[in-house]
Amino acid sequence: MKIKKAALNSILSQGMLPLFFYEDAEVSLHVVRTLYKAGVRVLEYTNRGKQAFDNFKVLRKAIDKEMADLYLGIGTIKNISEAETFIDAGADFIVSPIVNGEVAKAAQKHKLLWIPGCMTPTEIYAAQKHGAELIKIFPANILGPAFVSSIKELFPGQLFIPTGGVDLTPGNISAWFHAGVSAVGMGSKLISREVLDGRLYDQLYNDTLKALELVKTAM
Repeated sequence: MKIKKAALNSILSQGMLPLFFYEDAEVSLHVVRTLYKAGVRVLEYTNRGKQAFDNFKVLRKAIDKEMADLYLGIGTIKNISEAETFIDAGADFIVSPIVNGEVAKAAQKHKLLWIPGCMTPTEIYAAQKHGAELIKIFPANILGPAFVSSIKELFPGQLFIPTGGVDLTPGNISAWFHAGVSAVGMGSKLISREVLDGRLYDQLYNDTLKALELVKTAM
């Protein structure tokens, strides 16, 4: 329960959850080190390629050795097998694009934070029934801040984090927080394919500083 609360508090305090996947483990590690250097203390590595598990283990080992105060979650978890595999590998929290009760139970069994993705009020209700403290609004670029504004009163006290299309601009980030979210997920708009393929770590560092500042201003 301690790590569950700590991971949640870290996301809420940071106000932003960076997330990415890249095929190369060494590049992935450089990205994590860059994010950490910029001040990130919680991030999500996504299970979106055949290299994800091996890469995750590399990241876990390096984080334990170099960045002990960094929480590492695993994203794109859709079933119990994936959940248990990455929990055994040391995931600090679980993020899903869907609501799967078995994944929720796995997270609860290991006393970990589970963040399911929802697109409708019915899905949000189902996620709550499975104990979700933080719910991912996904895909955010389709739903928009107006969706959160419209449904937030239906679910008083529920914490939301939009993911998938949150832009690195003051207007977009402030609109999300004004709508009532508790944090924002930052994927390709922050850690783009261009940054990854080009090993543009200095750009990533500067963009991460900017993102963290924009979030702090908007919160």
